[in-house]
Amino acid sequence: MSELTPTDLVTITIDGRAVEVAKGTGMVEAALGAGIEIPVFCYEPRLGPPLGACRMCLCELEGVPKLQAACTLTAQDGMVLNTAATSQQAKEGQEAVLEFILLNHPLDCPDCDKGGECPLQDLTFRYGPPATRMHFTKRTFDKPIPISPLIALDRERCILCYRCTRFSEQVSEDGQLVAMERGANSYIATFEDEPYRAHFSGNVVELCPVGALTSTAYRFQARPWEIQNVPSVCGHCSVGCNIWATTREGNVTRILGRNHAEVDQGWLCDKGRFAVGDLRAEDRIGAPLQRVRRRGFEPISQEDAATIAENGLRAAEGSVAVAFSGTESVEEADAIARIIRKAVGAHAALLPDDPDPALDAWRAPLSAIREAQVCLVFGDEPVVERAPIVDLWLRAARRDGARIVTIGPTGSLPVPPESAARVAAELAKDSPSEELATLHRELRDAERVAIIWSEDDPSGGLHAARLAAALDLGEESGVYWLPSAPNGRGVAAAWHSHGSRDEATGIVGAAPRALIVSGDAAAARPEVLALAEQADFVLTTSMFMSEVAGWSHLVLPDAAFLERDGTTVNLEGRPQRQQRAVTAPGDDLLSFYSTLGRRFDLDIAPWPDFDGVSAQATLPPRTSAEPVEPPSHSASSPLSTDSFSLVTYRSAFSGRAVALTPSLDFQRPALTLEVSPSDAERLAISNGDEVTVASNGTSIELRAEINRRLHPGVIRAADEHTAGLAGAVSLSRSSNQAP
Repeated sequence: MSELTPTDLVTITIDGRAVEVAKGTGMVEAALGAGIEIPVFCYEPRLGPPLGACRMCLCELEGVPKLQAACTLTAQDGMVLNTAATSQQAKEGQEAVLEFILLNHPLDCPDCDKGGECPLQDLTFRYGPPATRMHFTKRTFDKPIPISPLIALDRERCILCYRCTRFSEQVSEDGQLVAMERGANSYIATFEDEPYRAHFSGNVVELCPVGALTSTAYRFQARPWEIQNVPSVCGHCSVGCNIWATTREGNVTRILGRNHAEVDQGWLCDKGRFAVGDLRAEDRIGAPLQRVRRRGFEPISQEDAATIAENGLRAAEGSVAVAFSGTESVEEADAIARIIRKAVGAHAALLPDDPDPALDAWRAPLSAIREAQVCLVFGDEPVVERAPIVDLWLRAARRDGARIVTIGPTGSLPVPPESAARVAAELAKDSPSEELATLHRELRDAERVAIIWSEDDPSGGLHAARLAAALDLGEESGVYWLPSAPNGRGVAAAWHSHGSRDEATGIVGAAPRALIVSGDAAAARPEVLALAEQADFVLTTSMFMSEVAGWSHLVLPDAAFLERDGTTVNLEGRPQRQQRAVTAPGDDLLSFYSTLGRRFDLDIAPWPDFDGVSAQATLPPRTSAEPVEPPSHSASSPLSTDSFSLVTYRSAFSGRAVALTPSLDFQRPALTLEVSPSDAERLAISNGDEVTVASNGTSIELRAEINRRLHPGVIRAADEHTAGLAGAVSLSRSSNQAP
């Protein structure tokens, strides 16, 4: 963004103080810049244009006879504004507004979850009248009203600021929270009284300036004077949202957004906000375990565990493999890489993500998506499932006038599955096909382009990087490759930093003699289980027992991201600091790797070194890297009229943390199968019909859902509902359906 010129600046006067600000700046911000507070309830800059609903910001504007809502005013040259601090008229107006708001508001602050953190409470003490003149019975409603298993609504506390409905309508765009009735009878409700089921519903709890919307999980659990808020970074996906982890008596009681303007704007998805059930699970592994019988284990000390690990690795020297989860901290991954690649000699590593260095030439903050003129989204997986907050940035870009082009089975440019690489290669040509020619010209002419890749890519984003190079994107454009793991970029960088990038990646040839399985996600992969069954020595780090752990000779307790200190790298390539909020059941893994490292004459620090990683880290500068020719891609094979291409996606609400959080169960994907209208008509399938999907002797029954944007010949479902199905499948209306 260009710097302001003198002609862009205007001089305004607030409470007798001259202030020079950019023309068009909101008066609330302009006043803050001068050290003057204008109290607000409904105003929230992240929600878009101000509404002026609460009238708490009433001020006197010179030349205007009536009091004005300051939040709706913008700075113009010569404007003179007087707040309640200097204007008696404004003071009386604010007191009257507060008195009116408190007219029916219950005085239950000691019982309210917002008590001690409530803007209404604070502003009443600072600006409100000293005593009430009203002595009649206050209006009451049934309470609490469960608008979802996650959120409770106390209607009598609501001050109708409309923050929640504006978020639902203008930010997440789910349209599920609405204001019903009119005037004094207005109240907040869900559309058609259905549960508020959306990826970002929990944000309305944090937006509410009173205790009307509260979290059912946090309800009556703590008070502000007995909690601690620990700054950290969410570890559920690759966005790396900044958070506050609220703890009480050694337990995480809630998660709040910690606004990082370039990453998340303070928004969180419901998984990041509520999925903490795994921290309190009773079946957590709490100490190192040694296998003493074929499937039996006994606890041992960390020193004994290090001895067993040393012996197992030395016996397999030169034939050791590591399976990473992508949930490890950079420090943990670096310790494993140093021990295996430098001291033992690695056979291979299974990396969940392996980004190509060429991506760093188009590194840009996520906030740049909102400024883009054209957003090009590739991939078979919905962005909202793979990296939820990126979906909010795309919605913000569209509201600001950007053209959003999605290329996939449900895209605005519908293509068969696994076509992203082919389309990207075609767009990179000087003269693409007629179908893509207009889009190609538009991308070349745009000053700001955002390319987003939302599917697994063996090339590590090289297709996207090559397209960006071919289009000759400028400094204000960016490429965003969405990893499948929260710290996929950081783990891959740590592994490659201790050896050649071109070797020791991917399991090839004979099975390794020793296998390290790092994390629960790696243990859940079928290929890792196959390797564990063949290896002479298996070391597993895990929060929970698994089938792979059953084959292990040594099992070490792992920690969740809220239980450790460490560095994580988000999808932008931004290193961020995670801080321990609570203590894990077992010893710290980094401490174990430090002990094991000493056995191999390696100096590994038992704690993270956060040198250069601030609480809210900045994005590293771009690096120049010429993209090479990406791996060849094969065109999608045509299907017969009797076969369908099954596309699966991993839901954002999947994984053990969600499964162990009962209140999130309703957010998990429904047992539905998306079908295109033409295919549904051909097979006489209607919305809600039971259908049977079959392949390779496996069949599953799901409920049909007509998706008007789905490519013909393609069906789509969450992968947790399609186990055993792959490739070309058959689809039919279930035989038990009524005609």
